[in-house]
Amino acid sequence: MGIVGAGLVAVWAYGLMRDSGRVLLDAEMGAPVVAEIKDVIDASPIQATICDLHVWRVGRSKYACIVSLATGEDVEADYFKKQLRIHEELVHISVEVNRLPAPYEAMKTCS
Repeated sequence: MGIVGAGLVAVWAYGLMRDSGRVLLDAEMGAPVVAEIKDVIDASPIQATICDLHVWRVGRSKYACIVSLATGEDVEADYFKKQLRIHEELVHISVEVNRLPAPYEAMKTCS
């Protein structure tokens, strides 16, 4: 019975290491929700560039995301949070907005 118990614990430990490794190494970034986040930001009437994006799974088909944006317009982070909330799989959204000096068109990089 000890060998059977050890085998069961080994299988459980392997699954735990595999799943936690995916989260720690941002392997969840291949999820379809990443493309949906990019589409929402690109379709926004407020012109913004994604500087940094992290998405990780927090439950079965539930994700959390942190988005860092650069824009030349005066807009609050809540504006983009409201747009991203249309996706039910996003249960926790953090948005950081970095304002770029005018003209925005001349600055396409994030600082």
